[in-house]
Amino acid sequence: MAKLGEYLNQHKEAHLEELKEFLRIPSISADPKYKNDVRTAAEWLRDRLQQIGANARLYETEGHPIVYGEYLISEDKPTVLFYGHYDGPPPDPLELWETEPFDPVIRTTDIHPQGAIFARGSCDDKGQLYMQVKASGALIQNDLLNCNLKFIYEGEEEVGSSNLDKFCMEYKDLLANDVIMICDTAILSNDQPTITTGLRGLSYVQVNVTGPRVDLHSGVYGGAVANPINVLSKMIADLHDEEGRITIPGFYDDVEEVSEEERRAMNQAPFDLDKYKKELGIKEVFGEKGYTTLERASIRPTLDVNGIWGGYIGEGAKTVLPSKAEAKISMRLVPNQDPDKITRLFVDYFTSAAPATVHAEVIPHHGGRPAVVPIDSEAYRAASRAMLKSFGKEPIPVRGGGSIPIVAMFKEILGVDSILMGFGLDSDSIHSPNEHYGLFNYYIGIETIAEFLLQYAPAESSP
Repeated sequence: MAKLGEYLNQHKEAHLEELKEFLRIPSISADPKYKNDVRTAAEWLRDRLQQIGANARLYETEGHPIVYGEYLISEDKPTVLFYGHYDGPPPDPLELWETEPFDPVIRTTDIHPQGAIFARGSCDDKGQLYMQVKASGALIQNDLLNCNLKFIYEGEEEVGSSNLDKFCMEYKDLLANDVIMICDTAILSNDQPTITTGLRGLSYVQVNVTGPRVDLHSGVYGGAVANPINVLSKMIADLHDEEGRITIPGFYDDVEEVSEEERRAMNQAPFDLDKYKKELGIKEVFGEKGYTTLERASIRPTLDVNGIWGGYIGEGAKTVLPSKAEAKISMRLVPNQDPDKITRLFVDYFTSAAPATVHAEVIPHHGGRPAVVPIDSEAYRAASRAMLKSFGKEPIPVRGGGSIPIVAMFKEILGVDSILMGFGLDSDSIHSPNEHYGLFNYYIGIETIAEFLLQYAPAESSP
């Protein structure tokens, strides 16, 4: 629509400057020292929703506030609920950032020749969340909106969304809608749009292995007392066999086996393995035997160590036999796997595998169920048409490897499926130093979301 396109072009610079302002707020939910900044980000977002004409407010939780907004036209119109999260993970390690994580800058890259904005949260999820706000505002400003809009933005996604389900149960009527749109996923490439149709679930735990009551001198006690780091390292190594399969008994019992037909269709998506390895700086890929890289990263469960520490790691040398070793472990789950069951299986296996020389403890953190989104709904077809119009190419349905536990929670509590229409790239370094988001992706995301709303609820033609 010419009117909408002209408006978006005229406001590109303003939309970018607003995003930069958002990114300068260090809303890190995992670290208590950023608590006030997280609230500042929530208030900033509430104010921006009010600026586009939405009725918006903060709802307090036991943790960080939830931002809710609504722009209601008529009870006879369909309702779209937008979801996103305004928190991000810690920026560490800071020394690996080329620029300050909360001082957004624009730089060009081979993948983003038009430029990308480098900052923590630029892609996950402030940049993608803010596309929803700007797309909605563009339609409202140009009197093109033909559906009701609701917005729910949380500040705890990176720490497990522990208060969101309680909020959804308490305010189920307030959140009633016909479809939920989540922009927190990726496309295959800027030349090939995709719509995510499935997500893996999650079980996240911390493991502690304790030996002697205090650190010991490794010269005096080495060889006579078990080293917790050595023990933990072997216990972790034993969690996989030589073919890359997870060794926890019962781990694969409920795994959905994807049909050969779907696997063939999945592997027809454009994918350059050599380019993939080059971009990651690795010589070879790794994973479960019998599956391709695309399959390993989407339809198969995984177990990974996310962090490990113990002993002396400061400058210089200290010959210490540590008292304790610790690690954080995440397990990505596929349809039919229950995160609570998987956590119990892990606890039983890991604690029983510990030798008598140490004590092993498992502390469960958070988890979420996997989700599969139907592709035969009118909302999905509207999303597909919107991407076809903005990209000029039919989007491919794909399953994502990440986890967004609230997708299954929304389905369970609100009874509504989500459309997972993100615009990031896997190479955008989310959760890593130098996270970035392409300007092409940001602008085409705003355009596509607006087009989705037009496709899902077309404007009524004049009599």
